[in-house]
Amino acid sequence: MSLTEQEHPFAEFIKILGKGKKGARPLTQDEAYRAMKMILANEVLPIQLGAFLMLMRIKEETCEELAGFVTAVRESFKHAPTLPIDLDWSSYAGKRRHLPWFLLSTLLLAENGVKVFMHGASGHTQGRLYTENVLAELGISVAHSMAEAEQQLSATNFSYLSLEHICLPLYDMINLRPVMGLRSPVHTLVRLLNPFNASHSIQGIFHPSYRQVHQHAALLLGERNMAVLKGEGGETERNPDVECLVQSVSAGELIDETWPALFTRRHMKAEELNPLQLTALWRGESTDEFAEATVIGTAAVALKLLGKADSQESAHAMASEFWSTRSRQRLSN
Repeated sequence: MSLTEQEHPFAEFIKILGKGKKGARPLTQDEAYRAMKMILANEVLPIQLGAFLMLMRIKEETCEELAGFVTAVRESFKHAPTLPIDLDWSSYAGKRRHLPWFLLSTLLLAENGVKVFMHGASGHTQGRLYTENVLAELGISVAHSMAEAEQQLSATNFSYLSLEHICLPLYDMINLRPVMGLRSPVHTLVRLLNPFNASHSIQGIFHPSYRQVHQHAALLLGERNMAVLKGEGGETERNPDVECLVQSVSAGELIDETWPALFTRRHMKAEELNPLQLTALWRGESTDEFAEATVIGTAAVALKLLGKADSQESAHAMASEFWSTRSRQRLSN
């Protein structure tokens, strides 16, 4: 590099984050927005991107940074949604202890008139079972574009679309996980994308400290109705064995609500994760109290968020009724 060569424009953001214990600080919302705009425009060198992501990982994201990142990503979307969507459901963690029973919760909601758009990414962390792969086992076709997702939502009230078809640069970044050995802020911000601008959104996280960060970021983004919970394995799934704190934004106000455990004792983790067990449970060909409580309990949280029920008790009763009257031919592969 020449001594007269000008500093790269993106270096500004690396310096802010990396000046050491006394000099470093978080990005403002505007700085985060500008940084992500440059990243998405491919105006950043690979070495800069790696440094930026890892510096963010070390200090962890603030709600202002997430709001700035998400705003920039949303502006990059090419598809203008034409179909009103009820519920945005993020699914990025993958499961390793239990099957993704929450998928049956989303199908239960869809069967009862709730349009559920799910987005995620698979394969970025070894040893996990990802939603996209499980849907294939269940005979449910995933979408390959926003337009196709709208068609599926119109026809069946449910669609899953990979991040690859929503924002390819973010998809490439989330798949740096095996290269870096660590997650990055991308794993957090993708949960907040809400690509179809659904009226309600629900997110699962693994680390409890991120609940409030998601909640406040949603408020900064102008989300009117969202909920975030510590989900089983980091997915948007209520674990019926433990108390569940749901932190949400409702009509622009911050709300914390604790849902009780549904069992007095904990269940053992599954010996194997066979996706066909979801089909068997849905059809009534097998029984599993943990799985059924997970499906019903997760659906209940969503129903209360959606305003379909005004109390935990009525939401649980409604979800239980949906489960008992489900169309058992829905999964017929």
